Amino acid sequence: MSKKYVVRLTDDERVMLTALVTKGKTAAYKIKHANILLKVDAAGPNWDDEKVAEAYSCAPRTVFNIRWRFVLQGLDAALERKKREHPPTQPILDGEKEARLIQIACSEPPSGYAKWTLELLADELIALGAAETISPQTVMRTLKKTS
Repeated sequence: MSKKYVVRLTDDERVMLTALVTKGKTAAYKIKHANILLKVDAAGPNWDDEKVAEAYSCAPRTVFNIRWRFVLQGLDAALERKKREHPPTQPILDGEKEARLIQIACSEPPSGYAKWTLELLADELIALGAAETISPQTVMRTLKKTS
């Protein structure tokens, strides 16, 4: 069966992938993707997808996806994992709510307190209706991200 997406590595790409594999100083998935690209290279071993999948303990569909990304999007995309289009859960604070949190954090703390605590900030956001529920850890991550 002829392959629709044929990987043809240049000499520079082959050298770079070989160096990536032999060094072993990068993420394991990148090394696996580099090995797969080296094996499906039309000018090299030119293994079929099933053989490569068996050699590197992955599904044949994974090999196909790596070839597809290499041909259509380039070497960098083939070495990386597929990016999610949407996060698994929606963020609690959007840009407007983050701005409100920062505005509260920069204001005077409530009477009886010397400064805002994460718990006070979370309670204030809930009281203002900016969020139904929010943990102090979420407040901390948001403030850390913005500072």
